[in-house]
Parts: sequence; C-alpha cells; structure tokens
Amino acid sequence: MLGRADGTVGIIAGSGAFPLEIAASLTRSNLPVFIVALRGFAEREFKAYPHIVADMLDPHAILEALHHRGIDKVILAGGVSRPGPLALLSIYTFFRNREELRRIVSGGDDRILRGVIKLFEENGFKVLGVDEAAPDVLAALGPLGKIKPEQARDADIQVALDCLKTLGRFDVGQGVVVAGSRILAIEGPEGTDAMLRRVAEMQKNRRVSLDTPSAILVKASKPGQDRRVDLPAIGPRTVHLAKQAGLIGIALASHDVVLVERAKLLALADREGLFVTGVWAE
Repeated sequence: MLGRADGTVGIIAGSGAFPLEIAASLTRSNLPVFIVALRGFAEREFKAYPHIVADMLDPHAILEALHHRGIDKVILAGGVSRPGPLALLSIYTFFRNREELRRIVSGGDDRILRGVIKLFEENGFKVLGVDEAAPDVLAALGPLGKIKPEQARDADIQVALDCLKTLGRFDVGQGVVVAGSRILAIEGPEGTDAMLRRVAEMQKNRRVSLDTPSAILVKASKPGQDRRVDLPAIGPRTVHLAKQAGLIGIALASHDVVLVERAKLLALADREGLFVTGVWAE
C-alpha cells in the first residue's frame, strides 16, 4: 500500500484516458503525481497536473526529468504503438549487454515491455503495477453494472478462462469470445476491438450462427504476466463493439482487468442491455 510518505509518482503517459484516471486515483490517495506525456501518443489534456512532453525515443531526457524532481517511482499507463527496429535500437543503445539488446529488439511485445521496465530499474526507479498504485481502476468480483449474468453462463465463462490460461504461454491475446462452450474468436496482436469486429462480420456472413444471443467476451491476463505493464483493459468502445457483435455480456477476471472510463462504460452497458461482471480466475 502506498502512502503519502512515498512521495511523487511519475506517470509515463501514452494514449487514451487511462493515464489521467491513474493520476486521479493517486491524487485521491493523497499522492502527488508528475506526468511525462509521450509526444505523438498522449493526446489528453494534462494541465491539471505537473507535466512535461517528451519523445519516447529520448529516454535520457525522460530519466533526467524524473531524477531532477527526486522521483523514484513510476507507472506506465496508456497505449503506444510498437516502434520499428531502428527506433528500438536508439532507445536501448546504452544496454551494456549487446546480446540482451538483440533479444529485446527481436522479441515480442512482452519482451519489449520487460526491456522498458529494466531500463527504468537500472536507472534507480521502482516500476509500480496498477494493482499496487491504483487498485480502484480494476474490475471487482461480481456484477459491476445493473444487469446480472445468468448462472447458466458460468460454464461458458470457465471454458473461456481455460482457453486463455492455455494460450497465455504463447503470448497470444488476453480475450476470447465464447458461446455454447465453443470459442468463437481469440484475440491476437490486433487487439480486442478488431476481434469483436471480426465476430460481428462472422455473424453477418453466417460463418457463426447462434439460435439466440449468447456470446460473451471474456478477458484475463496471461499466466505469469508482469502486472506492471499491459494488463488487459476494456472501455466504452469495447461495450459498443460488443453490442454490435451481438454479445450479451462481458466477463472480466477480477482484480486483473482495467476499466477505462468506468462510469461511462457501465452506463453504456446498462443502456445496451449487456452485463459486465468480475469473475474469479485461478
């Protein structure tokens, strides 16, 4: 549990509303924040908080700004697109172990994110996880909106969780769509939104035919995932696309999935007749 004595927390802010929600959560806990808005990604307004705008490809400037303010704890929040190989090389050129640098640059997203964490740690920072810094943005256990899922859906949700647990070691996605104990779609590198559009297209083209609406989006983190980065998340757009895809609800591994713009998300789900619930996942 973080307390006031822990000092200012640096937020490395990418795209979306999530960095501001983290800042608001920390502020509610009486923790001051300093935001490093990544140029080209952080499109939100940060004037309410002390901040700078920095280039992701200039880690020296970011580290110097944080050190200058006596900050030794950071949290990574918001989206960034994967840089190209030359950009990655420019970020990691001061890694002494060239073999490690080669593995980072040639690896998947998880390896790159671990490289970012190591970069901060080797420069004296502690990288915080969302569950440590702002647990109130994660899905709690049980129904989160006004609509409750029928108990009959539990079997489908368990099938989906088992699928995610099995696929997790292959660094695939963090979400699946399930109906009638059948996995209809698996999230790949393209993300949840693209998967839901694919489900909508499959139903439109009769590639998937459901007698009654029964499909559910289920999201959970990968087994052994570093919880300091890239936890699964949903937002209002997820709910909108789930409705367009003919889904009846969304099940989230409790204390494991981020709710971005929670109030807006749940209000939309209630209005569209979709349940959103937190479920226990081993």
